[in-house]
Amino acid sequence: MTGTQQYADPVLLFPGQGGFDGAALSRAADGYPQVRAVFERIDTVTRQTHGRALSSTLFRATPVELTELLEDEPWVSQLAIYGAGLAAHRILTEHGVRPSALVGHSLGEITALVAAGGYSVEDGARIVLSRTAAIARKDGGTGAMVALAASPARTRHLIGLLEDEGLAVATENHPAQTVLSGPREAIARVKAIAGHLGTGCVELAAGFAFHHPALASVAPDFAASVRDLPRGPLATPVYSPILQRFYDQDESLGDRLADHFTLPVRFSSAMAFLHEQGARVFVEAGGRALLTSLVRKNLSTVDRLTVLSTLSVGRDHTLRLPDTLAELRRTGLATGDGLESLRRYLAPELSAAEFSTFWTTTGHEIAALVNRRLSDFRTAPEDAVGAVETGPAEPAGAERGGAGAGVPSREEVFATVRGLYAQALEYPEEVFTPGVLLEAELGVDSVKQVELLSRASEHFGLPPRDADFRLADHETLDRIADLIHHELGGLRGVGAVETGPAEPAGAERGGAGAGVPSREEVFATVRGLYAQALEYPEEVFTPGVLLEAELGVDSVKQVELLSRASEHFGLPPRDADFRLADHETLDRIADLIHHELSGHRLQGASA
Repeated sequence: MTGTQQYADPVLLFPGQGGFDGAALSRAADGYPQVRAVFERIDTVTRQTHGRALSSTLFRATPVELTELLEDEPWVSQLAIYGAGLAAHRILTEHGVRPSALVGHSLGEITALVAAGGYSVEDGARIVLSRTAAIARKDGGTGAMVALAASPARTRHLIGLLEDEGLAVATENHPAQTVLSGPREAIARVKAIAGHLGTGCVELAAGFAFHHPALASVAPDFAASVRDLPRGPLATPVYSPILQRFYDQDESLGDRLADHFTLPVRFSSAMAFLHEQGARVFVEAGGRALLTSLVRKNLSTVDRLTVLSTLSVGRDHTLRLPDTLAELRRTGLATGDGLESLRRYLAPELSAAEFSTFWTTTGHEIAALVNRRLSDFRTAPEDAVGAVETGPAEPAGAERGGAGAGVPSREEVFATVRGLYAQALEYPEEVFTPGVLLEAELGVDSVKQVELLSRASEHFGLPPRDADFRLADHETLDRIADLIHHELGGLRGVGAVETGPAEPAGAERGGAGAGVPSREEVFATVRGLYAQALEYPEEVFTPGVLLEAELGVDSVKQVELLSRASEHFGLPPRDADFRLADHETLDRIADLIHHELSGHRLQGASA
């Protein structure tokens, strides 16, 4: 890479219309917590204004495409592009990137101002919503935009030939590409003439006709709606391809953003100016590498990198972000690994070097776990949040497995353990839900877990455990409560229920009648089926191993395997509301199948 004294650091570019790559955003969210953090802040706004969280649309099993967003409400695609740009900026800066300037393309200029500190993330989202609503009221979805493979001068000549005042130059991207904005009927005529002239012409994925003189009537109302939002100083210079200058610290940003409605984006001129000033490295903080391709058309002697886009490798799509960060680190433009804030929260006892090594090997698993738990939390009914799915809680005073007098109930054991852990770790009790993973989700390392389990065992008067005891089998408070309750039953001479999946051979769980295999037999059969299909040794399929996070079995493959196991046992298809996320271990899958077998065969016997 090359550079000059004045612009030794990279210029960050924020895309506008079309700058969204759903697959890249999903992959980044799996490995970089900054992505979810940004969109959670945007969600607080969209819940208030539209009664829904944007994250639920963007983060799902199958990555969302821009075409799908454009079929949704107009604000959805706009905020998705805005949020992706901010997430990319946060990832870069938390990896030590210190941009020399920020540049936005159309909508991206709002992103750039927020990234610079001019507005909060939430107020930036409000500005995007106000902008979209104002244009929608005027445009009503009747406008369109088209990119012509022609210079601005030639494009204006074409407008003159059509004699259509509804057409306007919206963007000057590079010497051989100009974007027109106008009514759909006029844009259709442009496309027809361009075809006759042999001029390349592509309609853009845009919901409205942006940067058009017809929007002048709604600009004042927009300015009034955002003018009083609190603004902060711009910590990084922001250059406007629309205004053709840097923003001043003391000017009204709301009024300047209103000017965007009618003025064109002169991106090619902006790149030429910044290059003259010494800029040599441009990094696109957004999706699809749209702006870096434009930079290449405008400037040949610069380096171009992108963040939230994917690279096709055969049939796979690889996120470019890791390679971009590696290149920036190699040249000294990124001085950190982005993990310091995570280290302080999750493992403050580790050094930065130790945590970096830890995160390199396990970060993707932890991120996947957190994202799945967040998804389950968001989609669960409010009255079900915090409820125990696998059944550890029982009516107060009930003795699990017939435990006799003197043995606290399973519910009482769980409540006591929860209080002990919360007090020792100085966490609110609310975070200790039954299934929360102590290390992966709460950052409680194995040494601390041993200490806490010993403290809880001493509280209940339990003796030390055998040397072959495996802490890894008890990674949640649910399992720890099971363990202690079971041990209390054995210690006091009563029949506490085993905590594992295994039961005596031939036992019928849940009172199922003859012909129903035992829970142990179901587990063994499922284990064999999964091992054979995945070509893994059976030993790796322990009851609590997480299929996706620990074994890398994606959701599509899990659906296939569960269907295969169900067919083996002759079970009918499940209802449409079945949630695969509730069955992420072989333990839970065996529970599910055994429960269904019991109900299915009892139902058949009574028919």
